[in-house]
Amino acid sequence: MKILRGEPIAIPISGIVSDSRPVMPGFLFVAMTGGSSDGHDYIREAIAKGAAAVVGERIADGLSVPYIQVENSRQALAHLAAAYYGYPARHLTMVGVTGTDGKTTTSNLIYRILLAAGLKAGMISTVNAVIGDEVLDTGFHVTTPDAPEVQHYLKRMLDAGLTHVVLETTSHGWAQYRVDACEFDIGVITNITHEHLDYHGSFEAYRAAKARLLLTLGETHLKSGDNPKLAVLNRDDDSYDYLRGVVQTRAVSYGLRQDADLCAEDIRYDPSGIQFTAKTSEFRVTIESNLIGAYNVSNCLAALAATVTGLGIPPATAAKGIAGLPGIPGRMERIDLGQEFLAIVDFAHTPNALRVALQAARLMTNGRVITVFGSAGLRDREKRRMMAEVSAELADLTVLTAEDPRTESLNAILEEMAQGARSKGAVEGQDFWRIPDRGEAIRFGLQLAKPDDIVLACGKGHEQSMCFGEIEYPWDERTALRAALAEYLKIDGPQMPYLPTQDEGFEGD
Repeated sequence: MKILRGEPIAIPISGIVSDSRPVMPGFLFVAMTGGSSDGHDYIREAIAKGAAAVVGERIADGLSVPYIQVENSRQALAHLAAAYYGYPARHLTMVGVTGTDGKTTTSNLIYRILLAAGLKAGMISTVNAVIGDEVLDTGFHVTTPDAPEVQHYLKRMLDAGLTHVVLETTSHGWAQYRVDACEFDIGVITNITHEHLDYHGSFEAYRAAKARLLLTLGETHLKSGDNPKLAVLNRDDDSYDYLRGVVQTRAVSYGLRQDADLCAEDIRYDPSGIQFTAKTSEFRVTIESNLIGAYNVSNCLAALAATVTGLGIPPATAAKGIAGLPGIPGRMERIDLGQEFLAIVDFAHTPNALRVALQAARLMTNGRVITVFGSAGLRDREKRRMMAEVSAELADLTVLTAEDPRTESLNAILEEMAQGARSKGAVEGQDFWRIPDRGEAIRFGLQLAKPDDIVLACGKGHEQSMCFGEIEYPWDERTALRAALAEYLKIDGPQMPYLPTQDEGFEGD
């Protein structure tokens, strides 16, 4: 944290925030630029509410409380929050996981292995935070929590007697310095593919944001416990060479290719899971998992590399932890009400994730694969075309629908997707359809299904809302699929969640 003007002053601080609205007497207010507003415009409001001191990037004279000008407020917030909570990560073994796809699954696999090894472990993911027996839901359009929240979670974990933490981190979290001062001991990168280019501006900037996890390994303080400083990299990913060049610590690679340090052989797939042998020059172990698809072989290998190579957990113990994971909410999650075909909810919302989900679906049945998905508004526009192209190539039938259009025209989003499908030879009304209301799209997908087919609803997964305009409407994809299946089977079931596309006269422009 680089200070440009002002000097640290020993005054009591009772809280630290970057939003002026929750400021209370004795709080430290950190003013940040960016987003839809500038925190510097609310400095005097924060002081009026009792802020004891202010940190910001701009020059601010004539304030009635101490003010320190720093080079980067966001980065300062992370280090200030860590200091406020007593640098909890310095007393924990920290495993960071990032990547475009697979980071939630990999985080959960690592967490299960730690528990199987008898370690007192916690986890912070984009699905939930687990602190001992307490599970906190974080599935409401989330990314990595803000720095004060992260540090608060870590302090609570330390106070609860935990020794190890798995922290799933996003590119936004890294670009906005939310997980700086987390003192990572192991950094895992699952893959880096096309995503979030609307925010980062280029693939290179997106990749660099992910790579910050590896760079911070060298900055981790010496700890009394495990302090391996290990980078875990996917040998199969196109970004491997770039990431390997970034690493300044020990590194281990994993992958399906045999030149990886940890690789898989004798892979067997079936609708109930995967089995394979994981091997290195030092060990071989049989892995059985309830997860499906080749991409989950990679996720299991990443977890093994982090825990066995990184933390010295016995391979057989790690295998037990992997086998004990029943599944991840909203990740290839089956919804079965007795229908004659498979109905699955998956979070796939990137071109690569949709591709591997469809490839996994192919291994589960000899029937047809029917996809239902959309593409978000105010996000990477190129992804809309790419996802429709993937589905046109790999699925038998495609239903395009709403997925968080936000303030964009839903009809325009669907047209961009339709163009992608048509570019691969798909014919509207024969190979693909546009149905704006997501509930109706799911119903239509079920009506298309025949025995042994798969209906795959992608893009929402575990999330608990969908955004139209600036309003978040409650939406659980699993509830929606159960509601549609109950209607299809003419049995009792939940009600289809409401979306404004259900309203008569909704135009979608």
